[in-house]
Amino acid sequence: MRGDFYLKTIEFRDNALYLLDQNALPQEKKYVVCHDHQEVRNAIINMTTRGAPAIGIAAAFAMVLAIGKYKNSDYSKMLTYLREAKTYLSSARPTAVNLVWALNRMEKVWETSSGLKPEEIKRLMLSEAMNIMSEDLQINKMIGSYGSTLIPSKADILTHCNAGAFATGGFGTALGVIRTAFEQNKEIHVYADETRPLLQGARLTTTELIEAKIPVTLVADNMAGHLMQQKRVDLVIVGADRIAVNGDTANKIGTYSLAVLAAYHNIPFYIAAPLSTFDISLTAGEHIPIEERSPDELRAWKGILIAPPDVNAYNPAFDITPNELITAIITEKGIITPPYKDKILRIIDPKEIK
Repeated sequence: MRGDFYLKTIEFRDNALYLLDQNALPQEKKYVVCHDHQEVRNAIINMTTRGAPAIGIAAAFAMVLAIGKYKNSDYSKMLTYLREAKTYLSSARPTAVNLVWALNRMEKVWETSSGLKPEEIKRLMLSEAMNIMSEDLQINKMIGSYGSTLIPSKADILTHCNAGAFATGGFGTALGVIRTAFEQNKEIHVYADETRPLLQGARLTTTELIEAKIPVTLVADNMAGHLMQQKRVDLVIVGADRIAVNGDTANKIGTYSLAVLAAYHNIPFYIAAPLSTFDISLTAGEHIPIEERSPDELRAWKGILIAPPDVNAYNPAFDITPNELITAIITEKGIITPPYKDKILRIIDPKEIK
């Protein structure tokens, strides 16, 4: 199929979780093998696996590994053990709400399995984790189907960070929209922001698009305004890590700048995200926790200093794009347009996100 691309980001087999090492790309394709939930948490923190949906999927399988290590038959002690494992995992990355959403789904399995043996509960939990992963792939394709209706027959698209197969169960949110439009034989060209400081756009998005044979041009983050001024961008589409009930959206640092530039140049700015990324408990983006990562990520790259080692550095991983700068939010249940709050509440079943 035109634009097809399926590289396994996550695979559970032989009682272990295999995670594509996204820190090694594009130089090397290798997998990190996790045998317990502590190793999965470390892989999430160090961004071996990354992207809100993929983090949720990895955390779900981490709970399967956790119960697999439990050897006591006492049910109440098992519940305490699993709750502690859940709390431990949920602290890995604070901004991506899909992490807690997936863990809550797993919790429902063990909380409603009274009387079953640990190995029986493990089978149920493994089934739920597999469901979360397979559902994500289908959700991504539905997002792609809805979002492709917003893409003209010929379009230059700017995207930021990586919201593709590497960040999800295998197809992508923002890149899923682009893939679908490309498969519909639309004339697509993508500008991929490099996405400092970890270069997810340069390393991951370009890799995906090249593999899918979708025309892509890598640009530095600070080139976006110039491209728009030169009328070389028709629309911007990005993913999301958490969306408040009013539509304010947390995404990779630098997204807000793109939204401001797009608004100034009258360019549509779209968010593509599953409903699991919405947090209707938060009234606005100001309440979304923003992860601050090590300043060393700014001072050095792959161990090579690019700044004085003692310079102060500020490294928030995400920023907040206010709803008034967002043209539409693309979900698996359709396209949401402003005003957002009432439409978000109508489209979301609260039971799906608790």
